[in-house]
Amino acid sequence: MSGVNRLIAELLRAANTVERQTPARVARMLDDSVKAIRQLRHQTNIIPIPGKDALVHIRTVAAGPDRVPMEEWHHALLHAAEMIRDLSIVLDSGTMGTLVDPKQ
Repeated sequence: MSGVNRLIAELLRAANTVERQTPARVARMLDDSVKAIRQLRHQTNIIPIPGKDALVHIRTVAAGPDRVPMEEWHHALLHAAEMIRDLSIVLDSGTMGTLVDPKQ
């Protein structure tokens, strides 16, 4: 199992057993997922749209899991797993993003 698949599995297991997770563990997993998502985005040349980056919610929960309800842990963990899975699929397909100047 690759590191990406391991991380996805860990995030899904944690999301499905959120009541057994600690705030520190959730923060660590979400921080790890943010790093993985940024790396995968870089590898696929995908640049987030300013003000609409889906990582904002994940980073918010990671910054203070003890200040948000466990339901938010669940959503952030699932969303992180989903983003990593989707980016992995794009990377494996060989599809690369390109920047286009809308003014041209």
